Amino acid sequence: MNKPIRKLLDISPNLDINKWLEEKAKEYQLKFLLAHAEDGVIWGEFKDGKLLTADSAFDFLPKLRLFTLQQCRAFGETSEVMLWQTDEGFKARLIQDEKNTEFITENQILWGTQADKICGDFTLVSDGSQGLRHAVPLTDIEFDKNQKLYRPLRLNVHHYVDYNDSGVARIDLSRLVNLTTFKVIK
Repeated sequence: MNKPIRKLLDISPNLDINKWLEEKAKEYQLKFLLAHAEDGVIWGEFKDGKLLTADSAFDFLPKLRLFTLQQCRAFGETSEVMLWQTDEGFKARLIQDEKNTEFITENQILWGTQADKICGDFTLVSDGSQGLRHAVPLTDIEFDKNQKLYRPLRLNVHHYVDYNDSGVARIDLSRLVNLTTFKVIK
């Protein structure tokens, strides 16, 4: 079984997060960013060598700041760079598919039953009466007004399987691959 490349990445103590992520995006052909911070979820997109985050379109959304960041994943079709906070500071790692890397694909359903507003490259979506909102870096999302619980946003994930000494399989590693939409055909 062909496994992905896994390696820890060097982090400077004086990390400029945007610059570092832009460098990694260029190096590993990363397209999107999903970050979790103390003040909310942050989506981003790498465009023309620059990282655009959702707060650039909607100023009330959280900004990408080291002070509040818990973890973030920059991802694309063949690689993911993950940065996370530890007691000793930030750590980072790379997962990169090689030719013929074996994985299981999963399309996770994301919150969002309606588009509230489109601004630039981002769509602010909300989910029914829950009041949950986030701005994704997509603008061509087809919502179904007749199905109030229909959620078209998908996060593509690759799961990598490993086997223990007894031959029992388990998911050993997972990474984000793409952000897409899905239309249910009736």
